[in-house]
Amino acid sequence: MIETDLRSSTATPRRSGSGMARRLRQLGMLGVSQAGVTLTAFVTQVLLARSLPQAQFGAFMSVMSLVTLAAPLATFGVADFWLQRFGREGPRAFRWVRPSIVLVAVSSGLLVAALVGWGLVELDEPADAGLRIALAPIILSLVAMALSGAALQLRGAYGQLAALQLAPQVGRLLVALLTGILGLSALMVALGYALVAVVTVVMSVLVIAPFWHGRATLEGHPPAPRPSTRRPRVDHLVAGTGLFLLGSLFYQLGMNLGVVTSAEFLSPEDAAVLAVPMTLLTAIYLLPRIVYQQYFLAKLHRWSRSNRNAVLIAYRAGTIGMIGLGVLLGVVVAVAGRFAIPLIFGSQYRASVPVMAVLAIAIPLRFGAASVESLLTSNGLVRQKVLYQGLGSLAFLAALATAIPLFGAAGAAWATVLSEAILLTLFWAKAKRKVVADAELPSWAEIRRTFARS
Repeated sequence: MIETDLRSSTATPRRSGSGMARRLRQLGMLGVSQAGVTLTAFVTQVLLARSLPQAQFGAFMSVMSLVTLAAPLATFGVADFWLQRFGREGPRAFRWVRPSIVLVAVSSGLLVAALVGWGLVELDEPADAGLRIALAPIILSLVAMALSGAALQLRGAYGQLAALQLAPQVGRLLVALLTGILGLSALMVALGYALVAVVTVVMSVLVIAPFWHGRATLEGHPPAPRPSTRRPRVDHLVAGTGLFLLGSLFYQLGMNLGVVTSAEFLSPEDAAVLAVPMTLLTAIYLLPRIVYQQYFLAKLHRWSRSNRNAVLIAYRAGTIGMIGLGVLLGVVVAVAGRFAIPLIFGSQYRASVPVMAVLAIAIPLRFGAASVESLLTSNGLVRQKVLYQGLGSLAFLAALATAIPLFGAAGAAWATVLSEAILLTLFWAKAKRKVVADAELPSWAEIRRTFARS
């Protein structure tokens, strides 16, 4: 919408209005889809928590967290790399597609083989080994979803993106319903998730295929024949994706390592106590990811080259707005969680209530960090951003090592809050120095006029 207002003074009011309406429809589709994804994922977790014994649920969530942690290594940062390269190069960036898909296929295959091998080596613990083997295909589905999601963003096909995001969650919900009806075990749930993963991979391949052949139409770029360009060298590709890989890995560490650590050093029951509020937190964190990762990031890459005022508006309005929204949601979650968690998940999860109250503090911190992080990513500051994420992860690891033995699952929650506070502080300071620099920020009145003219 900012882009529409500032693109050309010759645009007619009718066309500007049409552009605003189109962008509102796009955000609306993503919002509705993500609301469906969030609700479906939440109901799925509730059904599994109530249907499985607490120890089985904790073990299942621990392996799922481990699989999610492995996903960035499999994706190798390629999805974010595509957004950056196509934002800067337009159709010329098709030269990166085939080598990057080959790279992802190799890394995914190695990780799946490693997880299956780990399960086969530890067959003396059949429950955990079976879960690791059965859930290994989830890695492939997460990779496929990341690449197809980036492809649909670049095409501006937000309706298809919304449908693709919802489909696997609906499949998992069906598995959870069957678990409650038939009394399935955690291993059967894992096999059901694996079947959903296979279907997801097939759907995603169909989406990615036009990019493999270089025939996709890119949003925001004029249609033009793809120039004949030599494919990049593998070392150049790895160097370009490496920072995005680390950034994604550090993010997943913050979201999943606490559950994995609790299962390994405390008990599966403690992992379940932490997994319930982390499930809620993960669902809430999807909101800033919709706004920035799925909608604005590709645009911010373009604006960083051509629209300075739009970047400054995104810095001021976006960051303050996201923190304010995060505070509101944090208060709601902290208050409602006291009653909702035992009611929805069952009385055995009353210990999750104080953990959720602590994690609610992290919500406005994460919302604000997501806003300034996108500005660092789109303004050529990925290396600094990843460095700060690494520092936040080191602080998180140190806090986990100290707090979990002392405070159990609540210690993992406080470690999460600490790492989020560190990230927001570092991100915001860097964005103020390097993105804003000496520029005069637009006033709130000017921001309102800009949106009104859009």
